[in-house]
Amino acid sequence: MWFAGPARLAPEAGRPGALKLGFHLEPGMRVGLYGGSFNPAHEGHAHVAETAMTRLGLDAVIWLVSPQNPLKSSHETAPLAERMDGVRALAKGPGMIVSDAETRIGSRYTIDTIRALKARFPGVHFVWIMGADSLAGFHRWKGWTQIARALPMAVISRPWAGLRSQTSPTARRFAAARHPAREAPLLATMAAPAWIYLTGPFSFASSTALRERLKRR
Repeated sequence: MWFAGPARLAPEAGRPGALKLGFHLEPGMRVGLYGGSFNPAHEGHAHVAETAMTRLGLDAVIWLVSPQNPLKSSHETAPLAERMDGVRALAKGPGMIVSDAETRIGSRYTIDTIRALKARFPGVHFVWIMGADSLAGFHRWKGWTQIARALPMAVISRPWAGLRSQTSPTARRFAAARHPAREAPLLATMAAPAWIYLTGPFSFASSTALRERLKRR
């Protein structure tokens, strides 16, 4: 089984407070970070974000639309502006923020984005949000153990991914840091590593199926 190695600890470029990210956060806020290529965005993504917002008691969820997922082919990735528009159509309601922060920061990997946001907004309680299908392959992300130690993580159940995700290398590596679902409202203020697995009604939408459907038109 292939595992990604740690990410290099690069020095912050310039002053973190000088980053213009298009949104403002106050110390003490509980904020979910939901990253992905969203190629395209679908109801399953919205389900993950809305479940996290409600169950974790978050003040905001920031959809971090990646310029290019390092683990996916650029040939099938739609332009960033198109994917941002698709997310905006879904991410409705108070507290939902759609951002191209990774492009503005110039980060390629999630761990670099997290470091930049934590430096830019000290005092904000960040939580990493992902679907269970992402947890199943999380050990292939650059600096995956560093991410888990940088901020708490909330994993939202997804169809067909329950067993694979809960027996994944990440779940096994950080088994002692898993908390019961009843502690979801406390997760944002927990010290990392800390993660939680939340179950609920499934959305069976998938980006892969949507792309295949569009190709057949």
